[in-house]
Amino acid sequence: MKQKKRKSGILLPVFSLASDYGIGCFSKEAYEFVDFLKEAGQKLWQILPLGPTGYGDSPYQSFSTFAGNPYFIDLEELIRQGYLTREECSSADFGRELSCIDYEKLYASRFTLLKKAFTRSQEELEKQDAYLVFVDENAFWLEDYCLYMAVKDANQGVSFLEWEEGIRLRKSSSCEKYRLELREEIDFYRFQQFLFHVQWKKLKSYANENGIEIIGDIPIYVALDSADTWSAPELFHLDRECRPVAVAGCPPDAFAATGQLWGNPLYSWDVHQESGYEWWMRRIAYCFELYDILRIDHFRGFDAYWSVPYGDATAENGRWETGPGYDFFRVMKKVLGDRKVIAEDLGFLTKSVLKLVEKTGYPGMKVLQFAFDSREDSDYLPHNYNQNCVVYTGTHDNDTTAGWYDSITEHDREHADEYLNLHEKDTVQWEFIRAALSSVADTAVIPLQDYLGLKSEARINTPSTLGGNWEWRLEPGALTRKLADQIRNITRLYGR
Repeated sequence: MKQKKRKSGILLPVFSLASDYGIGCFSKEAYEFVDFLKEAGQKLWQILPLGPTGYGDSPYQSFSTFAGNPYFIDLEELIRQGYLTREECSSADFGRELSCIDYEKLYASRFTLLKKAFTRSQEELEKQDAYLVFVDENAFWLEDYCLYMAVKDANQGVSFLEWEEGIRLRKSSSCEKYRLELREEIDFYRFQQFLFHVQWKKLKSYANENGIEIIGDIPIYVALDSADTWSAPELFHLDRECRPVAVAGCPPDAFAATGQLWGNPLYSWDVHQESGYEWWMRRIAYCFELYDILRIDHFRGFDAYWSVPYGDATAENGRWETGPGYDFFRVMKKVLGDRKVIAEDLGFLTKSVLKLVEKTGYPGMKVLQFAFDSREDSDYLPHNYNQNCVVYTGTHDNDTTAGWYDSITEHDREHADEYLNLHEKDTVQWEFIRAALSSVADTAVIPLQDYLGLKSEARINTPSTLGGNWEWRLEPGALTRKLADQIRNITRLYGR
């Protein structure tokens, strides 16, 4: 009997879940969302990167590519374990908006509570075999991360580029000095990571047991202000003072006249290649401990990447540099085997990028909102798809479909109306969903906001902007039995 390949899922970041404590986390609401996915006939839950976030709160600018976000630790579990009291948690100020994350208040309150839990559990925790095994097995990244964060706290949160020379350049005497001086703070960060690890593994197991696979997300770049850059400067295009020579971005195009300046350090690909991409293989192997399927962000950067001189105010003066190409994926398949990967191949694609995606065999992405942009020819219309792709109505970087439809030009709206045979404007998102699910694409992933019919107030991120991003979350009661039935019925109709 031929195995059914067609399947579908829902895109919802962990931070967008409802909860009682200011941000979505690994709480009962996460388990209820898994139940909702199962009831709605879905097979996939796509999330965003799980790392600890810094300035701007972006999950794509994390303090570590390996560490987990302590905001996602379920406080209710700490109450059950006796490390916190319900009164302590309920009296903390996480902000009053149920549909919006207040990161400033979250930062002030969450770490205060976690510190109390750490103090009360430290003696008991350090005797637990599970904790000792976790620390030992993850030492290759955990020790650098904990030291980095402890020193960062001691320096009022500034980037490591502003630290005193000894610790900035990781001189052994300075590292040892800070390990002794900041021992308790280092232990606190180990504690956070252990809790994150235990709680996430439990949630993932629950999802898998209920037939739900997790699609995780790995940014191609790490943040400049990160333990990754500080602990292994030889892997990046840095000078002797650990300052970038050039940084990542995107060239000018029809959407951004001066390009996009991301500011991430670029890789010294020759160094990576000489080591057999050892750091990358560890990174990806670790991702597959966390996720079932891995979406590789900015996949085209493995073919060629935009290099911008450090210090430039825009990305206009950048230039294309050659990436590692298929050699990277040849090694990856040899070392890690045949893994489930989605190639984020959006944007302007050259023949060499298309050839790389095809050679890897990984499915690329199709975004329906891009199909109706009159500024360029589109490969995103469903009649142009092949089976080996993943179709989305929109991604975390897009407006919701209802919000997008309200904002596009009249010409583009007429094109969408004609293509999708739209008559009732209040059902536009359902016609987009229908187009995605009915397409030949093996996999379809729909942002939850589209199933809910929400407009621009529920947008997750607007690229190249600061403020107002990564804040939206579900209000309690939004996931109804009626909605699950609607999703299950349309999913079944199109054989997913």
